[in-house]
Amino acid sequence: MKKKLLISACLLGTYCRYNGETVTDPACAKLLDRYDLIPICPEILGGLPTPREPSERKDGRVVTPSGRDVTENYRRGAEETVRLAKMLGCTAAVLKERSPSCGSGVIYDGSFSHVRIPGDGVTAEMLKAAGIRVIGESEVERELL
Repeated sequence: MKKKLLISACLLGTYCRYNGETVTDPACAKLLDRYDLIPICPEILGGLPTPREPSERKDGRVVTPSGRDVTENYRRGAEETVRLAKMLGCTAAVLKERSPSCGSGVIYDGSFSHVRIPGDGVTAEMLKAAGIRVIGESEVERELL
């Protein structure tokens, strides 16, 4: 039986990215051979549409360039993701790097100027607090294959 692994659905080419583009990460696609993948999109689980305005974390909130506060959507999506991970027995997750939801270790600073700062997205933060290991897509080859 393969180990279950939570994964950002956008990394598998699912139509859920903020800009509506679909991109499949080649290393993440290779995970299908070794793991039972559980694709999730916390933003969709939190009620946001695709496409949607970009968002970044700033001062403990998640906001859009137009000033809309979408923190509650991100929190709700993160809680659902953690609930699913626990229910399905996932001990690790591969998440989209730098995302205000899924970023782990580095996120954008909230100025929408592509400045990166240390930090976690809302979902990554909650998964880590629940004891679930978070891996970014650039770490897949080294950590999981």
